[in-house]
Amino acid sequence: MTEPIRVANCSGFFGDRPSGAVEMVEGGPIDVLTGDWLAELTMLILSRIRAKRPGQGYARTFVAQMEQVMGTCLDRGIRVVSNAGGLDPDGCAEAVHEVAQRLGLSPTIAYVDGDDLLDRIAALAADGDLRPFVDGGDLGDVDRFVSANAYLGCFGIVDALESGADIVITGRVTDAAVVCGPAAWHHGWERTDLDQLAGGVVAGHVIECSGQATGGNYSFFDEIEGRTDVGGGARFGFPWADIAADGSSVVGKHDGTGGAVTVGTVTSQLLYEIGGPRYLGPDVTARFDTIELEQVERDRVRISPVRGEAPPPTLKVAMNELGGYRNSFSVALTGLDIEAKAEFAQATFWDACACGPDDFESIDSRVIRTDKDDPATQEEATAVWRVTVKDADERKVGRAFSDAQVHTALSGIPGLYGLGGGPSAASPFGVYRPARIDASLVPQNVTVLGGDITRIESRAPLDGVEVPPVDVDDGVPAEASGRWRDAPTTSSPLGSVIGTRSGDKGGDANIGVFTRSDDAFEWIDAFLTVERLAELLPETATTAIDRHRFPKLRALNFVVHDLLQEGVAASTRQDGQAKAVGEWLRARVVDVPTSLLDDA
Repeated sequence: MTEPIRVANCSGFFGDRPSGAVEMVEGGPIDVLTGDWLAELTMLILSRIRAKRPGQGYARTFVAQMEQVMGTCLDRGIRVVSNAGGLDPDGCAEAVHEVAQRLGLSPTIAYVDGDDLLDRIAALAADGDLRPFVDGGDLGDVDRFVSANAYLGCFGIVDALESGADIVITGRVTDAAVVCGPAAWHHGWERTDLDQLAGGVVAGHVIECSGQATGGNYSFFDEIEGRTDVGGGARFGFPWADIAADGSSVVGKHDGTGGAVTVGTVTSQLLYEIGGPRYLGPDVTARFDTIELEQVERDRVRISPVRGEAPPPTLKVAMNELGGYRNSFSVALTGLDIEAKAEFAQATFWDACACGPDDFESIDSRVIRTDKDDPATQEEATAVWRVTVKDADERKVGRAFSDAQVHTALSGIPGLYGLGGGPSAASPFGVYRPARIDASLVPQNVTVLGGDITRIESRAPLDGVEVPPVDVDDGVPAEASGRWRDAPTTSSPLGSVIGTRSGDKGGDANIGVFTRSDDAFEWIDAFLTVERLAELLPETATTAIDRHRFPKLRALNFVVHDLLQEGVAASTRQDGQAKAVGEWLRARVVDVPTSLLDDA
């Protein structure tokens, strides 16, 4: 049996700290250096870069990092696997090759593509091969798409590594594929080894977002030692996973780095941007409800073997459509008579604006009551009126819109001033459109620079393979036991007994909720129903909400549909990625069993 392979992460998004690669290569032993640069919003950003500079729609920060660590990686036999290729993996591979030549190095570089469907998208839609991700959904206007990429699996990466590649650059593969691929290559997993692949996917999901597995965005951050030590523990180390031949793994971080790897931090990350117990992917359906965690030592958490099922026959396709243009401004409302001032401010603005509210394709106008009674500071006396407009006509939402607010400065409410800078021009926005396509229509192409091109079928060859079914939890909350119905309670924030992790998936938001004791889970499982969630978070009351249970993780997950409207780039919410929705839930005060507070 092969030894575990240590796969490290050096980036969780396009913009993560640039020193991540050096830290992971120099900070301790690793076998593979990986990073995740892509998100739905990133693909839109890269499409704009590619439009201005053809062939350069990739993460140039990755190229800079390779200049820092390439020599050390080659000396130590550390392979590199990254999805930083974005929309131009071939261009990224050539840029890395140029860096290697400049450094006098000769790595074998491969890239994986085939995911970019933009040139085929109109024909695929016309033939009915491209279908809305959700039955009854809308594909949008394919003629306005600026990116369209299928989520590929890990076996193109496996082929590249088998071909001797030292550096593998991909386009849009799943986030976990850059971790699962090296594990499958190292252990020789076949495409029918579904349990092992599921374990690789879970390990990848945990470490893909860099510091989020080591204490970043963690509800119980106050328990992390050294978190305020500038120049020391305030910089959280990035994670790695030792992945074993059976798919189990141990998640950790380099010794001496900031942060913490605990059952809590790993549980929190497992709940990030997921749906139900079946985590669908191109290589395997990982059963997240079979995951079990164990703290084996300080900063080391073992993830048990995970059950896997056959992947769906389709691939997810993420598309960005040019939605039009948007603009917004915010005005301070200070002191007394906030609602009357808001009404007056809106009247003077619309009188000054060349267009009325009904002239825009979309308008979001809201008064945000951040003011307090008897304020001790001016900030505590201040509420905000914020308005956002969208339209296909750039001029309508441009300076003609934002200048009108300035024109009311001396003829409106007392104490008027703007927040966030002066008037601005319109900016383009994208609309996220998810879809499905038969995996057989999207093969992966593996190209070794200066060598051969290999085609890898995306559809898993599982015909005739028998996969034992795994029971699925029905998501129905457990009935509260008598001790909770009759137990003494204390009014307390929910965050006294639960942690959360929330995020975005297209226009939907997910809110993961976890506890740290069996008793707390038994209570929250009965207490936090869909109806209760909508009551506690009124903004969700008009949306469809799905509820899922993960008893082995002592966790729940709620998917709030359409909370983010048409996706991050189009959302008019202040928190367009739903990053803090979970913390809002934790701040709500409810009657909590007193015994749970005593144990917290």
